[in-house]
Amino acid sequence: MIQGFKEFISRGSAIDLAVGMVIGAAFTQIVTALTDNIINPLIGGIFGQPRFDNVGQFTIGIGGDPAVVQPGMLLNAIINFLLVAIALYFCIVMPMNKWAERKQKDADEAAEDPQPDAQLTLLEEIRDELRASNK
Repeated sequence: MIQGFKEFISRGSAIDLAVGMVIGAAFTQIVTALTDNIINPLIGGIFGQPRFDNVGQFTIGIGGDPAVVQPGMLLNAIINFLLVAIALYFCIVMPMNKWAERKQKDADEAAEDPQPDAQLTLLEEIRDELRASNK
């Protein structure tokens, strides 16, 4: 049982997942700060409201406590998601793809142009000299 867990951990996928979660949590704070301190004030300057929380807000219900519907909250979540997705793509996915391409290209070049073995080259030279001396 412990051996199976050890194999699972050593495969790397669990470690990659853990590292991804930690980086994602830290990255979320960066995106939140960017959104709250830069993008929302720009939106506030353009639209007159620093956030979209109250955009399109309406209430439903008669009597007691009416329910408040805030479609602007969804808009804020979409903006945050797009910022995270764009930043992750340009900071992590694109460089990893370039690295994998470069690694594959190097492997292809190495496979196309194999270096001759030194012993084989020496044997070929000896063979050629023997042929020349026998003529």
